[in-house]
Amino acid sequence: MENRMRIFVIESDGSGGLVHYAYQLCTALAEEGCEVTLVTAVDYELDHFPHNFQVVKLLRLWERYEKEVETIADASKLRRGFRGIYTKVRRAFRAVRWVLAWAHLTFFLLRSKPDIIQFSKMHFAFESYFIHYLRKRGIFLSQICHEFEEREGQSYLESLLLGVRKDVYTNFSAIFLHAKENRDRFKKLYPSVPEKSLHIIEHGNSKWLLRFTPHELEIAKKRREYGLQEGQKVVLFFGLLAPSKGLDDLIEAFAIASKECDARLLIAGYPTKFIDMTELKKNIARLNLTDKVLFDLRYLRVEEIGLLMHLATVVVYPYRSSTQSGALQAAYIFGKPVIASMAGGLPEVVEDGKSGFLVPVQSPVELAKRITELISNPSLAENMGNYARHLADTRFSWNTIAKKILAVYESLDEF
Repeated sequence: MENRMRIFVIESDGSGGLVHYAYQLCTALAEEGCEVTLVTAVDYELDHFPHNFQVVKLLRLWERYEKEVETIADASKLRRGFRGIYTKVRRAFRAVRWVLAWAHLTFFLLRSKPDIIQFSKMHFAFESYFIHYLRKRGIFLSQICHEFEEREGQSYLESLLLGVRKDVYTNFSAIFLHAKENRDRFKKLYPSVPEKSLHIIEHGNSKWLLRFTPHELEIAKKRREYGLQEGQKVVLFFGLLAPSKGLDDLIEAFAIASKECDARLLIAGYPTKFIDMTELKKNIARLNLTDKVLFDLRYLRVEEIGLLMHLATVVVYPYRSSTQSGALQAAYIFGKPVIASMAGGLPEVVEDGKSGFLVPVQSPVELAKRITELISNPSLAENMGNYARHLADTRFSWNTIAKKILAVYESLDEF
């Protein structure tokens, strides 16, 4: 194919949701006829997957998820003290590595001269200097803006550098956001960014996970591991564990719902540094839920997500703040009904009463009501799950999203 658009997609995370997103988008862009290169970390976790695009494992950073998770509840006071010192020293070394990685990336991109460089989430304020330099060299830059404000608290230094961080967005000729609500919020926070550069796209589905559909023996084995009885209903929360995800609200809601229906709550995912698992477990004990709440506190490989979905009766997303959710798309593709809070762009994805239910943010009573309704009404849960799968196959198709992105690129005068 002549004059194929050369797109370099930059994703510094070698594992986790952002690189999963990048993999699926790169696949769709390549299917639309583009020459696509994904530039990512050396520990790229999807290396064994099929690719119709090139992968350059360039960034030497660090493993994002430790193999063994030590929660606050597991560590002694002395150990927590030493760990705090170690964390500060490690953070300083990582900052240096991050700057060096960005310098290496910048020179690589200048040598490669792609038509378009598409970035993901901006993690630190200093990245704006490299972005600005690339822009000055006449390279067309765009961004898939997954997150544009801190959700788990902001340090004093980050607050001081907020002005620098804001400047980074003015260097992108196209910025893609995952909901109208997110675009409106972005405009308020960054009024210096031209409105014409902001575009809305859907968050793509998780159809790729269907290749890992588990066998009945695997499902039965996992039930035994979790101590679940055959046919027992499961309310599932999965993904990174952080305060903004509303786990406290979910625990309160499940305490109410468990009085009306027989189910287990399964919380599966990697605890971030922001969440206090000690307090969470104390709250569970206070509510007499210890035997009804199950934990799987580790980073979940993509091959395991289908297994969790087969165990689930309903999947919950009680977020206190959000832009969009890739985890929700996983529930959709496996035909599971969802309950989500009205946070960020979630109301634009969940069709209330059709693919699941929407509840107000931080409303355990309403959340409990909807959990009880779906646990107690299997036909309703099945119908909603079927409609959720329909949405995944149609509205959230990656090829549709890739076409929208390419239409924006082709319409810009700079390209």
